[in-house]
Amino acid sequence: MYNFAIADLQMIQILESFQCSLFPEFLIPTQQQQQRNSLVFEDILPEDPSMYDKMRPPKKDGNPTTVYFHVTVMGLDSIDETSMTYAADIFFAQTWKDHRLRLPENMTSEYRLLEVDWLKQMWRPDSFFKNAKSVTFQTMTIPNHYMWLYKDKTILYMVKLTLRLSCAMNFVIYPHDTQECKLQMESLSHTTDDMIFQWDPEVPLVVDENIELPQLALEKNYTADCSQVYSTGNFTCLEVVFVLKRRLGYYLFHTYVPTCLIVIMSWISFWIQPEAAPARVTLGVTSLLTLSTQHAKSQAALPPVSYLKAVDAFMSVCTIFVFMALMEYCLVNIVLGDSVGQKPAIPPKPDPLFDGGKENSLLLSGIPKKPPPLTPAQRARNRAINIDRCSRVFFPLLFAVLNATYWILFAEYI
Repeated sequence: MYNFAIADLQMIQILESFQCSLFPEFLIPTQQQQQRNSLVFEDILPEDPSMYDKMRPPKKDGNPTTVYFHVTVMGLDSIDETSMTYAADIFFAQTWKDHRLRLPENMTSEYRLLEVDWLKQMWRPDSFFKNAKSVTFQTMTIPNHYMWLYKDKTILYMVKLTLRLSCAMNFVIYPHDTQECKLQMESLSHTTDDMIFQWDPEVPLVVDENIELPQLALEKNYTADCSQVYSTGNFTCLEVVFVLKRRLGYYLFHTYVPTCLIVIMSWISFWIQPEAAPARVTLGVTSLLTLSTQHAKSQAALPPVSYLKAVDAFMSVCTIFVFMALMEYCLVNIVLGDSVGQKPAIPPKPDPLFDGGKENSLLLSGIPKKPPPLTPAQRARNRAINIDRCSRVFFPLLFAVLNATYWILFAEYI
């Protein structure tokens, strides 16, 4: 039995050698061959690795290295006026050419996917986000970045980031304002003598058309250069500018219309009798307190700035109107004086025989009977009523004029 086993083993070896001679594609690769097919970092380094310095940019003929940028904006949200910040989800791509690298021998396609960890051993742009408060690198489900090497020794590095950026805002014409929020990318340690940033000549910026913000509308976006000269030299910088226009609908229905209704409500006191002091005072004070609450509510989402905003001017004028309506009743009450609540003096009882003959003589002569003279209290009440009648026309007319002036001034920002 042992001899038969040896004979079978020899037969299998003969068949395998015969199959390999006829069909070499069926050869099982050895471990050394598998390692030769895989790519290691030394395969892209120059033949003399000492010639490669990862701290020096790949300048050719003494010219600065050009790095091309591309940004894809997938989302804008969390715009906070109080902290003057906003959040953005982006794909950030950098492309540069490193002529010092060596192409792999087995590279047949247009580009080759490289290990991202090799960036720690290679030269790469030292770009950073100038106005970023925080940067979050996406790691689910895998780290969201990759690196390609093209046949012309161009390297593409793409990464997905979530940024929290600062945005300097001006609220002088709030809520009719338009803000410009920027995304700035600058070189950290290389001046323009060694490296310059440029936007991709074909597609520099892509912004998702479905971006929707609750209170702001993305009017337009564009790219620009923000290079700046520091004490250490001129550093290259690129920026994306987002033009955000505030939607007026929310403020129209939650600030302007309720405020106008409160002012109109304070005018009801002009139709209440001057003697009804509790009703008129209560209405005026209630309107004033409600307007103060409305004004405080409109400022809740804004930082405490030292200048006057458009909404502040509108609310202040409305507050003055409500206060003047309350002061109008003070004037009415002064005009009435102490006559309110006093009983008119009782005239002496007339003599029926004498007065009856006098009335008959007036009727026969055709002279009309004179009305009795007004008492001081009646004259004061008439003056108070005339003040109310004038206020019924003056207050609405002046408020309409000021409203029209306000909306005409800010019509171009709507």
